[in-house]
Amino acid sequence: MNMFCYQCQETAKNSGCNIAGVCGKKAEVANRMDQLLQQLKVLARTHKADNKLGLFVVQSLFMTITNANFDEARIAAQIEKAKELTGPTEVSAPLGVLSAENEDIRSLRELLTYGLKGIAAYADHAAMLGKEDNTIYEFVFKALSAVAEDITASELTNLVLECGSVAVKTMALLDAANTETFGNPQITEVKTGVGKRPGILISGHDLLDLKELLEQSKDAGIDIYTHSEMLPAHYYPELKKYPHLYGNYGNAWHKQNVEFATFNGPILMTTNCITPVQESYRNRIFTTGMAGYPGVPHIADRTGGKAKDFSKLIALAKQCPPPQELENGVIVGGFAHNQVLALADKVVAAVKSGAIRRFVVMAGCDGRQTGREYFTEVAKSLPPDTIILTAGCAKYRYNKLAFGDIGGIPRVLDAGQCNDCYSLAVIALKLKEVFGLADVNKLPLSFDIGWYEQKAVAVLLAVLSLGFKNIRLGPTLPAFLSPNVAKLLIETFDIKGIGDAKTDIEMMLEGK
Repeated sequence: MNMFCYQCQETAKNSGCNIAGVCGKKAEVANRMDQLLQQLKVLARTHKADNKLGLFVVQSLFMTITNANFDEARIAAQIEKAKELTGPTEVSAPLGVLSAENEDIRSLRELLTYGLKGIAAYADHAAMLGKEDNTIYEFVFKALSAVAEDITASELTNLVLECGSVAVKTMALLDAANTETFGNPQITEVKTGVGKRPGILISGHDLLDLKELLEQSKDAGIDIYTHSEMLPAHYYPELKKYPHLYGNYGNAWHKQNVEFATFNGPILMTTNCITPVQESYRNRIFTTGMAGYPGVPHIADRTGGKAKDFSKLIALAKQCPPPQELENGVIVGGFAHNQVLALADKVVAAVKSGAIRRFVVMAGCDGRQTGREYFTEVAKSLPPDTIILTAGCAKYRYNKLAFGDIGGIPRVLDAGQCNDCYSLAVIALKLKEVFGLADVNKLPLSFDIGWYEQKAVAVLLAVLSLGFKNIRLGPTLPAFLSPNVAKLLIETFDIKGIGDAKTDIEMMLEGK
């Protein structure tokens, strides 16, 4: 066994990658990530959280998320920095997933760890916008310490549930950071065609990177295009005001090996979702933030309060031909909680009149597995009196289809990135209040969620902490859930795997 990793949905045979990662991660990189996690646990056991150490730890966790960083040298450097920050110590921590022999303890440790990784990603994004909460860092330290110690399954379960509450707090912090910096998202039509000027394609999730790139390129005679999870950038007033933010190019992250080749211009990966780089675009892709890939130029972090320097991308773009057109249409989005709640009276009236029979939350992640065609089939087959609520790249399974509207309310309401699943929860809780319900699960609301990586784990735990139950999760249940832990989630929260689209729709319409 060269390595062991089962943190993502596509893990080999839904059991675990033990030779190389299905994601493209080599064994050497996977083992370095295990070493980094080990050192972070030692740091957490020997130090109290503050903003400096807290940010370092969450950024280090972020590096280990699926498809974030494939650069062994950068991960090794992060390990050395963690050792330096830890200082001399006799404290130790277990190394690797399989260090826990009991499968239930192992399952709970990994469920908690993956929830922490999701929290870390969102906490880092918030910190880049000047929003930090030391209580989030304190929980991360407490949980990292716990997974390195010999504690009971019951204690770990309580920490997993607490992780959900902290995930809610972290997503709320990021929501505030985004809206205070860029304004509240607005209903927006986003072009999917291309212009005649050269362009830069930006992918990942970091909106501040995009803001700085837009500012630095505004007089360069080029256009900026978003890709995958950066699509929601078009909904924010402070970003959409740049006329050269042209449109969205392509689809979800896993199609980049084809779409990056046809884009023709420079590509900037701001966070996770990078896949093994192909020769067709190797000479024009860059990483920044926690993203990394061997041999790919990395744009340095901000220092001294200055913006990142994207001049190399801008200069390269001027030498490239315009993008090759993949499609030509529009995508409508911008239905975050502020915008939807402004329509609350209209929504409530539609529900009371029977015009809207049910809301179906189809948020989460997309992926390569053919079983994900299920989500397209569900979306297409839902009756015309239903509304789809979505966020994350799962929407690319259906967001370019024509679904029409219900009394002027579009049948697909896109709240934004994966972290904007928080918006969907806020909307649901507000509707519960408006309808005077004691239990949010009495709403005409069903969950049919696609998951892929660890941010989805944090979002799931967040949703559970808010009291939501009866959640379908697919295309497979996580491999890191032992039978007993899976049983606990099923019996406590009524989590279930997906079935066939027709049967699942019938059950959801009945509230089951």
